[in-house]
Amino acid sequence: MRRRAPSIRRRLTLRLLLASALLAGLLFVIVINFARSVAQVSQDNILDASVTSILESASVQKGQIGIDIPYAALAMLGNVSDDRVFYRVSVDDTHLTGYPDLPVPGGGPDERGRRLGTEEYLGDEIRVASASRKMARDGRPVWVTVSVAQTRGGLQDTVQVIWRNAAILGAGFFAIAAVLVVTGAQATVDPLERLAASVSRRGPQDLRAVDAEVPLEMEPLVTSLNMFIARLRTTLARSEDFMAEAAHRVRTPLATVRAQAEVALARMDKPENRASLQDMIRALDESSRAASQLLDHAMVTFRTDQLEHQPLRPHELIEETVRRLQPVAGLKDIAISVVAPRDIELVGDAILLQSAFGNLLDNAIKYSPHESDIAVDCGPHPEGCRIRVRDQGPGFPKGSGRRLTKRFARGSNAEGTVGSGLGLTIAEEVAQAHGGRLEIGPNPEGGGACVSLILPVS
Repeated sequence: MRRRAPSIRRRLTLRLLLASALLAGLLFVIVINFARSVAQVSQDNILDASVTSILESASVQKGQIGIDIPYAALAMLGNVSDDRVFYRVSVDDTHLTGYPDLPVPGGGPDERGRRLGTEEYLGDEIRVASASRKMARDGRPVWVTVSVAQTRGGLQDTVQVIWRNAAILGAGFFAIAAVLVVTGAQATVDPLERLAASVSRRGPQDLRAVDAEVPLEMEPLVTSLNMFIARLRTTLARSEDFMAEAAHRVRTPLATVRAQAEVALARMDKPENRASLQDMIRALDESSRAASQLLDHAMVTFRTDQLEHQPLRPHELIEETVRRLQPVAGLKDIAISVVAPRDIELVGDAILLQSAFGNLLDNAIKYSPHESDIAVDCGPHPEGCRIRVRDQGPGFPKGSGRRLTKRFARGSNAEGTVGSGLGLTIAEEVAQAHGGRLEIGPNPEGGGACVSLILPVS
């Protein structure tokens, strides 16, 4: 059993969706980190500006360092958010004003002499900026250090808002990417589906090379398919030629040998020699019939895969077959009556239908007694059209049922009758190839058999 691989469309879609999800996640992380960094830089710049403003307000008055803290220096921090603001001013490690226990950022100063850091103070996380200024007091230098701190609640709120917006952005990006992925996956497999559709729409006898426009990646597939079609076309042509040649090569010598045997039988006087020749003629008849039906069966099997659909009239098919087999029926003084309306039309393979009906009529002639009648009629049926053959022979054995339609199956009452057991098989296979069926049973108008070929009219 051929194992089916997962769908190309599904695999491509899943992989692209996974890549889109990874990209959406990466975009989310990048946006969050960038937003946090921007918010941090903004807070640091405000803290730095506040520290600078306070330092610039420092002055020496009567030998003392004085600080007149500008209102705007701390107000600019309060305007940004509702965070608490702390400050501290010291002169050479001596506390001057503000919060004496406010921590000073660790680490060295930057190129502007500023120090920035995140510390813990009064149970909150704060961001601290600190800077120093050198001043002269009583003729000696002193260092004035100013530290300004702010809690980080506003920063966290800002980052949380950006986080929500980034999540919405990532989800939107993934949704748009998913639509593009599904559309792209469908567009990718569309050429393959069009190729499959163009091949599947072809009739059984359409063995032309595939010339559909396909992407470059599918060129090797189309080339291999065309090579296979070419080989198949050659093989089928050789098979058809072989069957036709085999039919001619087998039937002609057998017919010639049979004719010679009949001539010899007419000249033979001894009973034992005549009996031998009669056995030989019988064997030749069986061989000829078996070879003929085997070739017919092979032809039916071959043409079933290349069924022709053409309009035809059943009465023409019936009349031609009856005319061809009339001499055989005449040898047994069998009368064949035909009732076939001329307004019924079928669509099918004329060669196969003629083979099927020919086998049914040949069976009827073969099993009918001398000086009997065979009735052939054609008429409408709820399923389409019915071609029926009724004879006055021994009929079908009781309980044989559908077994007689199997290859080489013969009834228990067929002993002594030349046959190969393929006639009903051929008829049933032809009926099934046309969407119909074969019915077998007793003759409803007396002894004998009745075989019906039921076919759709279109």
